[in-house]
Amino acid sequence: MTEQPQAASLEHLLADALRPVEPPVDIETRLETRLASITERAAAELSSWAEDLSEGELEALRDPRNWLRPVAAVAIGGAAAGALVVVELRRRRRPGGVRESAERLLRELR
Repeated sequence: MTEQPQAASLEHLLADALRPVEPPVDIETRLETRLASITERAAAELSSWAEDLSEGELEALRDPRNWLRPVAAVAIGGAAAGALVVVELRRRRRPGGVRESAERLLRELR
């Protein structure tokens, strides 16, 4: 008989531990804002770097060791822009309105 209350208690503890955690409401907006900011800063860095080049520095670009700033700016900006695309695609796939509310209600009832 002591097995039954322990099993129920264990099930209750597991249900509490495995309950889904909802992220903050504004997390998507904050993520998009940060990714857009990173993309803009990388583009600005690349633009300012290109504008500041003199003839001697243009000649120095033939050496791959001098490619660090532009390669880093392109890589970081590209990664942030790609992440923005992924966030937007996920937003478009999300079910909206009544359907989402109904599914959430069914999950809570189970």
